Amino acid sequence: MSLDRRQFTGLLAGMLAGSALRPEGQASASTAASAADPCNPPPPLKALKPMLDGVEPITAAERARRVERARQLMTDTGIGAVVMEPGTNMTYYTGVRWGQSERPFVAVLPARGEMAFVSPGFEEARARELTPAGAEVRVWQEDESPYAVIAGILRDRGLAAGTVGVEAETRFFISDGVRREAPAATYLNADPVTVGCRSIKSPAELALMQRASDITVAAFGAAFATLRDGMTQYELSENMTGAMRRLGGSEPWALVGFGEASAFPHGSRKPQQLHEGDIVLLDAGCSVQGYQSDITRTTVFGKPTARQTDIWNLERRAQDAGFAAAQPGATCGSVDAAARKVITDAGFGPGYAVPGLPHRTGHGIGMDGHEAPNFVKGSTVVIQPGMCFSDEPNISIYGEFGIRLEDCLYITESGPKFFSPQSPSIDRPFP
Repeated sequence: MSLDRRQFTGLLAGMLAGSALRPEGQASASTAASAADPCNPPPPLKALKPMLDGVEPITAAERARRVERARQLMTDTGIGAVVMEPGTNMTYYTGVRWGQSERPFVAVLPARGEMAFVSPGFEEARARELTPAGAEVRVWQEDESPYAVIAGILRDRGLAAGTVGVEAETRFFISDGVRREAPAATYLNADPVTVGCRSIKSPAELALMQRASDITVAAFGAAFATLRDGMTQYELSENMTGAMRRLGGSEPWALVGFGEASAFPHGSRKPQQLHEGDIVLLDAGCSVQGYQSDITRTTVFGKPTARQTDIWNLERRAQDAGFAAAQPGATCGSVDAAARKVITDAGFGPGYAVPGLPHRTGHGIGMDGHEAPNFVKGSTVVIQPGMCFSDEPNISIYGEFGIRLEDCLYITESGPKFFSPQSPSIDRPFP
């Protein structure tokens, strides 16, 4: 899907399942009344057991290899150091998780020399506890400039007039503060380093993504077993997130669309109740050791009509076309073109017009639910072994329904492989 859906369904995550989608003025009690009771879950959820046996977290040795890979990319691109804030990239390279605030906490990863961290002075003890053993930690006091401390690190590593990569999600006030303290340096987007590393997954990363996917698939079975006439979208969402939690998934989220609301790629704010013949679209995922899953299934509550079945089958052919095109050496744009052609050849579209496919065919996935690169029109990014993507062409027909099938895949030397089994038919979400 598109958006950063993690950001959108972060509205759902946590989950007051769907409460963030509650229309203004709708009483919160109505959502609570229709939501599953976490202390007394439906029978299909009660039977679920954690699926975390054998899970292996990312090791310090693997993070060290990531740092060396980053340094090689910095050398190749002429970047002398990368400055990054807390977030996915900092965790990827260092294992450090630190919340963002108005007080900068920053890591400086140089192409040569030791990594250094800059911390508020009163947080020094915690910073030394969380950062890798032996890492340099420099502090700034409340009446001092953190940017001068960062600039000092650059200066000490011979980069006061060098080229500095700034991680793309670093907030402006921090990057601007560093620039003011070290004005002779040249500042670039660090994506060639960070995306260059993170877009190629290791076997350990793929194993964690596979487990997250397995948990999500098992949760779908339990959640779909709770479908009933009159159910609200909030209740199904809570049942799905509850199932993933019981199975061991972290940070579960779920997006639901019934009937006409299934045509909205990221859901509708309108309250919905499930009735016979309605399309049911459920999009969900979770994380295992920080690695994400993302699966969408579309089925019908009751007997599907010929129209629903025909559009579902068209969607499946489009997903198959995207999968077949996702070969090593092909471009990401060619995958979008292949899936979109199936839909437009059937008379939908053209382009992003609806009825049709209103967004890209897929997104990268890993530690973030949405990360580069993407299966999007015009992308010249070359597909390589180790890359991971969603494959999710979507057919939206406003006023009727929408169909989306989404499975994530990883690229091997011999071609793409799905993390999850594809949906066989409109009335069989899983084999």
